[in-house]
Amino acid sequence: MVTAPGAAIQGPEAVSQLRAFAAALQSSHELYNVLTTPSVPSSRKKSALAKIGGVLGFAPVTRNFLFVLVDHHRITAFEDILDAFELVLDERLGFARAEVSSARELSEAQRSIINSKLEHMTGKRIRMRFQVDESIIGGVIARIGSTLYDGSVRGQLSSLGRRLSAEE
Repeated sequence: MVTAPGAAIQGPEAVSQLRAFAAALQSSHELYNVLTTPSVPSSRKKSALAKIGGVLGFAPVTRNFLFVLVDHHRITAFEDILDAFELVLDERLGFARAEVSSARELSEAQRSIINSKLEHMTGKRIRMRFQVDESIIGGVIARIGSTLYDGSVRGQLSSLGRRLSAEE
């Protein structure tokens, strides 16, 4: 995504540019070494970032943000910083984050149904991240903040076991 020089950058566009940089950083061991090695001068690191930013079409604010990370030796914390930025942005835009685990990969239709149910239960727009966890046997577990919605077979079996133990 290319941004016109001097154009205002919106939060989602900034995230897109920073995610593109994260992908470049993860795919190039040499780039990571250049940006994290203390013996490499900041000017050389910034030059590398400027070239990458030009290729990826970074807005000046994105490029300058990466320069600040280099100046303060924080490139190694980039993924954590980006995750925190996305979380704050989601909150400001009215999204809640949901971590959804299922026993197998979900289809788009299943993901859409889960999304609409979670939106109905929370009253917020939901941004979901999916993962496969075969140990839940079947069903879905969704975590939104500190709230856990357990619709898994494992959770139902555990609940049944507790009820049966309580009756004895």
